[in-house]
Amino acid sequence: MRILFAILAIACLAGCAQQPPPPAETVRVAAYNAFLNRPVQGGLIADLETPDNIQAQKVAEIIQRVAPDILLLSEFDYDADGAALQLFQENYLEVSQNGAEPAVYPYTYIAPSNTGIASGHDLDRDGVVSTDPGSREYGGDAFGYGAFPGQYAFALLSKYPIDTDNVRTFQQFLWKDMPGALLPDDPDTPAPADWYSAAALDVFRLSSKSHWDAPVIVGDARIHVLASHPTPPSFDGEEDRNGKRNHDEIRLLADYIAGADYLYDDAGLRGGLAAGERFVIMGDLNADPNDAGAVPGAIDQLLSSPFVAAAPFPKSAGGAAQAALQGGANAAHRGDPAEDTADFSDDPETGVGNLHLDYVLFSNAGLRDGASGVFWPGPDDEHYDLVGPGFPVESSDHRLVWRDLEIIP
Repeated sequence: MRILFAILAIACLAGCAQQPPPPAETVRVAAYNAFLNRPVQGGLIADLETPDNIQAQKVAEIIQRVAPDILLLSEFDYDADGAALQLFQENYLEVSQNGAEPAVYPYTYIAPSNTGIASGHDLDRDGVVSTDPGSREYGGDAFGYGAFPGQYAFALLSKYPIDTDNVRTFQQFLWKDMPGALLPDDPDTPAPADWYSAAALDVFRLSSKSHWDAPVIVGDARIHVLASHPTPPSFDGEEDRNGKRNHDEIRLLADYIAGADYLYDDAGLRGGLAAGERFVIMGDLNADPNDAGAVPGAIDQLLSSPFVAAAPFPKSAGGAAQAALQGGANAAHRGDPAEDTADFSDDPETGVGNLHLDYVLFSNAGLRDGASGVFWPGPDDEHYDLVGPGFPVESSDHRLVWRDLEIIP
């Protein structure tokens, strides 16, 4: 990494405009849906208490080989004490995996997730209001799908200080408070936007997990890490309640970077991000630009934003190779398979194939694109065993996405 240094001011001669700018510091940022979720509360802690969980070893080795400075881990079960994250760091990240350099992150941030929190309403309209985390029906009536509070949450790890005093979270922002929200409609009634009852909408939180603005201090620069994990636009019916929620969870990000004044965070502070701030949008956004079931234009809300820098998507050789080898649903895809970040079922009748779901996007202000990639080794690569052929899942069904960003003073 190049180190940001100060230069003495000197009197400019006529040709000083042609002098190169001082080097900017480069920071590597990464988003990884690590699939470190477990079906029962406490299961992840139990798996990480010893250093011999094979999946966690492979996840850790992937992180060590990419060596990001700032890392967002999705599908990492939350516990209030942070025990799971501490165990993952001590027993896996900070221990060399197959000769890779240990990954040490002195700064971390976790917060509660809407997943697995009972809403008290029949959100999936199966006729049962489930408040028992042990029941089969429970997840469908939680604010975000989950078998217990905190399943499928996310965590932020950083080699640079996280300004925890100024983190903003939007876990409790209500969907109905978004102007023009795409509230789902019951197709069997004439009334509009009536899938959820008025009582349910009075408490229904937009974020299926949470939305964070976590400032990270890199030298003299402040980078706002905008973290989220919108719900998959599937597992519903004609009303498309998950697809519409996914769209509006992504819209929250787009409106936030535009400074929307309708937004309020969990501390009651209103408004979006101040103009001109550096930011990185990171996470599994569950919206492919070209394929699968997202509401049309969902991810374009960010990709076409005037506040998001235009930059090529990170790519891998392995994504292209697997799409060709697996065929099936992949054959009908329109997107570049080298940009895929997730490996799902390829069954042409029931599967969606491999998709581009995970993103590291960044602001026009104060940041410049450098190298980037998706950690997806091809079948002939020495590290192919870390991802494998798709099924069984070796590490995760998603791939780590990274970018090197230069900080422009």
